[in-house]
Amino acid sequence: MSSTFHPGNVTPFRQGGLPTQTLFDRQELTRIMDLYGRMVSAGHWRDYAIDMGKDAAVFSAFRRAAERPEYRIEKRPSLRNRQGMWALIGEAGAVLKRGADLGPVLAPVERKLMKLVEE
Repeated sequence: MSSTFHPGNVTPFRQGGLPTQTLFDRQELTRIMDLYGRMVSAGHWRDYAIDMGKDAAVFSAFRRAAERPEYRIEKRPSLRNRQGMWALIGEAGAVLKRGADLGPVLAPVERKLMKLVEE
């Protein structure tokens, strides 16, 4: 049997072992997208990007599409037992908040949203 690709061949899903990609689960993505929607409603964010790689899943929020992201929300499961798998990273690349749970990591952005709504 040759190792060339044939359109009729079906590649089975990988069974067991370590995942090949880090993903956001439904609850995590719902929480992040809820915050994104509220920031869009406040007129602060206009675009987002999601990158799901081998080591990390990253949600980036942009004020404008052509800029660097204002915030990046990273999930790195390899840091789960050390610093916590969640990180909030600012525009300059500094880690603003790190933790084991998503809620406290999003708290600085939630506080900023409250200030935007009050204005």
